[in-house]
Amino acid sequence: MTTHKNKTASLRHEKEYFRHGYRYIFGLDEVGRGPWAGPVAAGAVCLPLDNRQLSIRLRGVRDSKEMSAMQRDDVVAAIQETALAWGIGHATVEEINATGNLVKSTRLAMQRALDMAIENSDIQPSCLFLDYNLWPEMGHIPQVSILGGDQLSLTIAAASVLAKTWRDTYMEDVAVEFPQYGFESHKGYGTEKHREALKKYGVTSVHRTNYAPIIKIMNGEF
Repeated sequence: MTTHKNKTASLRHEKEYFRHGYRYIFGLDEVGRGPWAGPVAAGAVCLPLDNRQLSIRLRGVRDSKEMSAMQRDDVVAAIQETALAWGIGHATVEEINATGNLVKSTRLAMQRALDMAIENSDIQPSCLFLDYNLWPEMGHIPQVSILGGDQLSLTIAAASVLAKTWRDTYMEDVAVEFPQYGFESHKGYGTEKHREALKKYGVTSVHRTNYAPIIKIMNGEF
């Protein structure tokens, strides 16, 4: 039986580009595209790729979806202390509802994460590592699209962990305001518990009103 307990995402891609002169590689990843409620969040991380202890210092950092909440919480401080630069950004529910375009909202969150990382470190990215999709609006910066990047790139994985822990904490705070919806457990995703709460209590200010399941609830179709 394969265990992921001590698995750490690879630095193979980073080392290849570092050898070609890309010193400051910023990995970006987003979380929260699919939920019916809450913001979409993004992380941006630049790691010290010349540090031979990097994989040891960030042992266990991998795709945030493969990690338990406790495992993610345990590595956040190590990521932030080890990184040359890091940032977290999000697009609000209001922005998601206003644009009606999750791609635009996701890129807004990514832009805010990258801006925070650059502003707090004064480091300009020489390359962006992205999980699958390229970022046309940032075409002036070299970009690398890595399918399954949060599994194959430690830089992207670290960004995914920061984004995931931030968003989970946000949804746990929202749960205090709306205790009947169970946000602390499903984090806004479309679980049966969430569906039943919507049918019973209706739509809140933190729901994405341009999502088909929420539209159906609002129209009384569920």
